[in-house]
Amino acid sequence: MRDKTMLINNGIDINKSLELFGDMEMYDETLSEFLESVDDKVNSLTLYKENSDMHNYAILAHSLKSDARYLGFTKLAELSLQHEIAGKDNNVDFVYSNFDDLIKEVKRIISVVCTYMGVNNNVKINDNNNIISDDKVILVVDDSNLVQNFVKKMFDNSYKVIVASDGNEAINTINSDVNSKIIGMLLDLNMPNVDGFAVLDYMDKNNLFDKVPVAIITGVDTKDDISKAFMYPIIDVINKPFNEKNIKKVIERMINKITY
Repeated sequence: MRDKTMLINNGIDINKSLELFGDMEMYDETLSEFLESVDDKVNSLTLYKENSDMHNYAILAHSLKSDARYLGFTKLAELSLQHEIAGKDNNVDFVYSNFDDLIKEVKRIISVVCTYMGVNNNVKINDNNNIISDDKVILVVDDSNLVQNFVKKMFDNSYKVIVASDGNEAINTINSDVNSKIIGMLLDLNMPNVDGFAVLDYMDKNNLFDKVPVAIITGVDTKDDISKAFMYPIIDVINKPFNEKNIKKVIERMINKITY
């Protein structure tokens, strides 16, 4: 017999669910149906997020919330409700910032349910916040090998990352055959030889910002420098030391060309 105590110990409100389903046999059947459908639902949710389609995102978040409530997945229901509300309010920033937490909880629930059901976890959820493609490129312009390698490692399974150590290399890369594949540039301002502002000037004079979205990554620049950078149509400024969440968020905004 399956041990429902294991579900309870993992935060699943069985007693609340049984008020709806009546007995464990019906509950278990519904759990099986959940496992069969959850990957398609979450993968579609991811696609709507990537396309900034907040209307359909809210609809799917509502559906996920309903499933979670029926099955006693209390935390997942709460998170899904937050995303439903954000979708209805067109709050793209909230969705991007908190999407990983939602996916993490979905995966946890799937793991718990599979263990309870005694089945292998064959659910395939694409939890990458980016569209996986080898022919899409992120250009990192920074004289620090640590920064270059950090971004490379972060997107190792999703994008090709190419690097430039100064502004001159960046401009040459923008003018190369890889230009059409660049989905975004992470640009340091303070570099030897040709600095980041020279790159921004070049892009401005050649009307390249619509083709290559840019975010600034910076550590020691003054407030005046930051203000000057925002005079160009950049996506955002990320202050060093940054983390993986900061970078992924800004790359998502680059893909969707969301500027504030």
